[in-house]
Amino acid sequence: MAKADPSQSKKERNRNIRWVITVFLVTVMTTSLITLVSDELMSKSGMITSFAILLIIVFVGIIFDVVGVAVTSADDSPFHSMAARKVPGAREALRLLRRAERVSSICNDVVGDICGVVSGAASATIAAQILQNFEFSWPRLISLVMSAVVSGLTVGGKAIGKSFAVNSSTKIVHFAGRLIYAISHIGSIFGTKRKNKN
Repeated sequence: MAKADPSQSKKERNRNIRWVITVFLVTVMTTSLITLVSDELMSKSGMITSFAILLIIVFVGIIFDVVGVAVTSADDSPFHSMAARKVPGAREALRLLRRAERVSSICNDVVGDICGVVSGAASATIAAQILQNFEFSWPRLISLVMSAVVSGLTVGGKAIGKSFAVNSSTKIVHFAGRLIYAISHIGSIFGTKRKNKN
C-alpha cells in the first residue's frame, strides 16, 4: 500500500482549515447583516408584512436545502453531454457537482442555519407585535405558538423539498447552473448592448 504524501496531507489539512474559517466568518457576517435588515424592516412594518418577511426567510432556507440535496444526488453524465452541446448552464452545473460537498455544506448548513436563526428572531418580533396589539392572559403562549409554527413550516417544507430534490435532482442542478450562467453573463450582455448603441 502506497504511503500518503505528507506534503499533500498538510496542504489538504490547511485547505480544510481555511474553508472552516471562511465558512465561520461568512456565516457570522451574513447572519448579522440579514438579522439587522429583517429586524429593521419588521420594526417599521405591520403584522401582515412581518409575516410575509418571515415566510420569505423560511422559503429561502427550504430552497437552498433543496439545491444542497439535489447537488449530492444528481448524476453528472447528462451534464457532460449538455456541456459538449454548449447548453447554457451545463458547465456551471458540472462545477457545482464537482464541489458537491462544499455546495451542500453552504446550502444546507450555512444558509440553512442562517435562515433558522433569522426566522427565530423574526418570530419573536412578530410575537412582540401581537402582544402590543392584543391582550392575552398568558403572553408566553404567543411565543410558543410562533416558534411551533416556524418549526413546522421549516421542517415540513424541507421534508417535501428533499423528496422533490432527490426525484428531480438533474432539473434542479441544471436550473441552478443556468441561474449562475445568467448572473455571470449579465455584465457581458449590458456591455454588448452599449457597443451596439455606439
